[in-house]
Amino acid sequence: MNATLAQHMGTYLLILLAVSLFIYVAIRLIQSFSTERIEKGSGSRQSLSAANGVYHFIDKIRLRQLQVSAGILAAGLLVGILLFCEVYNPLAIFGGAAVVFALAFQLPRIHFARKANKRAIEFEASILDLAMGLTNALRSGQALPQALEAFSKRCEGPMKEELTVVIREYRLGLELAEALQRMYERIPSEDLQLLIVSIRLTTQSGGSLADVIQRITQTIRARTEFHQKLMALTAQGRFEALAMSLAP
Repeated sequence: MNATLAQHMGTYLLILLAVSLFIYVAIRLIQSFSTERIEKGSGSRQSLSAANGVYHFIDKIRLRQLQVSAGILAAGLLVGILLFCEVYNPLAIFGGAAVVFALAFQLPRIHFARKANKRAIEFEASILDLAMGLTNALRSGQALPQALEAFSKRCEGPMKEELTVVIREYRLGLELAEALQRMYERIPSEDLQLLIVSIRLTTQSGGSLADVIQRITQTIRARTEFHQKLMALTAQGRFEALAMSLAP
């Protein structure tokens, strides 16, 4: 009996070691294969200066590498568990491994997508402050580039990151309107688009930029207040619906 138990334990140990070795080798191969491509792609990522969404946090190739590694790891662990539990049905092993691989493959993207969404929300909440800051700076006699730079030094978070990119691109010779448009393309926002279009049209027509941005500020403030009230009413409605469903 003891000999049989020892034999089974030895078999299980060998299976786990084999699966672990397979996972390690697969991940190392993926890393070595993608290292050269990552180095080649790093320059293009830096030239974009702050990619939008998921790729703001991680390079596209590194994300794919992480996805494949997560899928292989999860599938390998499942295979090891099934073999340890003496499940030798090929359909169950390969079918389960394929499903687990597909699910684990999506986890890294979901993680970074949530981070990107959080960053976009933080940026959206700072647009009103940006419009107010530009209005005050322009009325004090500053030009628009100086007003943007001054505000970038006072703000924090995603807005500071994006304005820093805009100012750097402007100093490298890009038109300010184009640099602002590139910021909108990186992190789209209706309020930001309204502000950028107003700046471009006013700059071309020669009107008072401070007055125009002040009116835009009032519009953004009204939209923000309406959105907050709508969210509050929606949350209240959900709470009332939950209370009604729980009532006897």
